[in-house]
Amino acid sequence: MKDFRYIDGAAILRLDRETCIGCGNCVTVCPHRIFRLEEHKAAIVDPDGCMECGACATNCPVEAIFVNPDDGCGCAALIINRWLSRITGKSVSGCNC
Repeated sequence: MKDFRYIDGAAILRLDRETCIGCGNCVTVCPHRIFRLEEHKAAIVDPDGCMECGACATNCPVEAIFVNPDDGCGCAALIINRWLSRITGKSVSGCNC
C-alpha cells in the first residue's frame, strides 16, 4: 500500500536474514506488502509502509523478525483510538490487532 504511511523512518522493524528460512509467512500476512522473497529469504522492500502491527513477527516460525513490542505501535486503529481518547477523555488499552 504505497499510499499509506505512518511516519517515514519511524517503524522499528528488523529482519535477520541469516535466521530466515524463506517460508513466506511474512509476505502472506503483511497487510501493507512490505516483504518479498528474494533468493529464498525474506527481504524488507518497503520499510516505511510498516504500521508495526506485528503480524509478520507473530507468524514467523523461527523468530527472524522483530517488530516494536511497545503498545504504542503505529497501526491505524491505535492512532484513531488515541485521538478519540484525547477528545472523550476515556483511556484506550491498545489496538487489538
